[in-house]
Amino acid sequence: MFQAVSFALLDSLNALLIGVIVALGVMLPRTGRYRRIVTLLIAGDWLGVLLLALVTLLIFDGLGDLVQQALESPVFGILLIVTGVITLVLTARNSENGDSALVRKLLEPLQTPSAKTVGVGFLLGVIQSATSFPFFFGLGYLSTSGYGPAVRYIGLFFYASLALSLPAISAFFVGMVRAYPYSLFGRAFEYMRTRQELMVKLAGYVVAVALTVFGISALL
Repeated sequence: MFQAVSFALLDSLNALLIGVIVALGVMLPRTGRYRRIVTLLIAGDWLGVLLLALVTLLIFDGLGDLVQQALESPVFGILLIVTGVITLVLTARNSENGDSALVRKLLEPLQTPSAKTVGVGFLLGVIQSATSFPFFFGLGYLSTSGYGPAVRYIGLFFYASLALSLPAISAFFVGMVRAYPYSLFGRAFEYMRTRQELMVKLAGYVVAVALTVFGISALL
């Protein structure tokens, strides 16, 4: 279960969603409906993560011992290390221009709270998780944890919540900055806002190092 929690927390380093939340905090006027919009956005993202997690866990449970064998195989550790190295290389070579353009497109339907806000969040949740190795690794460990079906499937609610923990904290942080722009929160936000590329790279490096360490541990 510890491994499932660890990978869920790694999946919470969702740079795109956090970027959208920060952009909303900067773009919306002080009197704008930031809290309502961000709440709907994160709720939609959570639903997307939960739905994909449910489908994935059903598939993994159907595969039975194959998932356990895969997790215990040296190939799994090697795959983790390779994924960590690839993530490290891509992070080092990444430019923020592509993400910034995508963020701008996502902001268009997020000007006011509506069903579209939930829909954008849902799509972000599905896409982010579907392209995240930690998401699937964590669910693999959850499937083979030895707990009964009730515990595993109820645990998906907590798994999805952990995967959204950092974006939720970011949303709260940005909300505090909007309410108290000249506070310590405000100064810290301004520091990170002017160093967005650095923040994204740091998140990528954290994931890369963690995957590599988990891979080495799996081989020992």
